[in-house]
Amino acid sequence: MWIIKRDLLLAIRRQSDVLTTLFFFIIVVSLFPLSVGPEMNMLRVMAPGVVWVAALLASMLSLGRMFSNDYLDGTLEQMLLSPQSLSLLVLGKAIAHWLVTGMPLVLMAPVLGIQYDLPVDALLVLTVSLLLGTPVLSLIGAIGAALTLGLRGGGVLVSLLVLPLYIPVLIFGAGAVEANMSGVNFDAHLSLIGAFLLVSLVLAPWAAASSLKVSLE
Repeated sequence: MWIIKRDLLLAIRRQSDVLTTLFFFIIVVSLFPLSVGPEMNMLRVMAPGVVWVAALLASMLSLGRMFSNDYLDGTLEQMLLSPQSLSLLVLGKAIAHWLVTGMPLVLMAPVLGIQYDLPVDALLVLTVSLLLGTPVLSLIGAIGAALTLGLRGGGVLVSLLVLPLYIPVLIFGAGAVEANMSGVNFDAHLSLIGAFLLVSLVLAPWAAASSLKVSLE
């Protein structure tokens, strides 16, 4: 809880970082209807994939800052020396990252989905899928951010590391909305995303903590 409160306070002081991620998401999602045209059937088909890809890219945009500032000012070394579990501290940072970057995307998605003429039930499924899936992006991203900490060109490396792990979440997140619009049962898609979230909650903090120890050595 201390880590979450601290990171949220720092995010409030550096609002430009938060707004950059949100504006990137809004711009990417909003440009597609302008480029494709007013064909509603095509927009409805494209909508789930466009929103999910934009959310994935927006989440990746801020991964490099998850540990870098703490690494530069020495706070990260103090965390390693503290008697608290490093895995729990990493979990706190991942939750704070999701609250700052993922939650605004979840809140904005239904509004942006109106541009694609999505029905109300599809917007609801889209919101639920993002609510389950975006924490997975932050948790997996924490592993990549920890592995590339202090490396030159770490932003590119972290993208290459985490992007293959993001693909299943992207597929089932967009698939849940497509299944809803096709009249097919979408519960399996949401269940799989929920399973990814549970596995990530258990394994990702431990893997990121181990990666931090290696990076700092």
